[in-house]
Amino acid sequence: MGTVGLYAYTIAVGFVAAGLIGSIYQLITSRQIAFELLFQHSRPAIIGVAALVMAGPAVIMRNAIRGRLVENRPGHWLALSTALSVGWSFLQGVFILSILVSARSAGFV
Repeated sequence: MGTVGLYAYTIAVGFVAAGLIGSIYQLITSRQIAFELLFQHSRPAIIGVAALVMAGPAVIMRNAIRGRLVENRPGHWLALSTALSVGWSFLQGVFILSILVSARSAGFV
């Protein structure tokens, strides 16, 4: 696998994890995860913020696509949101893959 392929795989791992965490949150709470969780003051909000950290790229893309289609925001808004989401997905993918590599080298996987 080349360097570009490795970057794309890492981004995909991060974005899939974000979507999975967002879907699990929605399955448990019956509502979509959103950035409004940051302004709530309760015990479930702490768990929600932890989930939001992992689901951030999916939330950003959902809001950006909705903003473009429904609110008619300019195209550069979608492009900047996509760049932010890709960067976040990459960092999250590096984090997840490093945990998996460490677990495998330790004999856990």
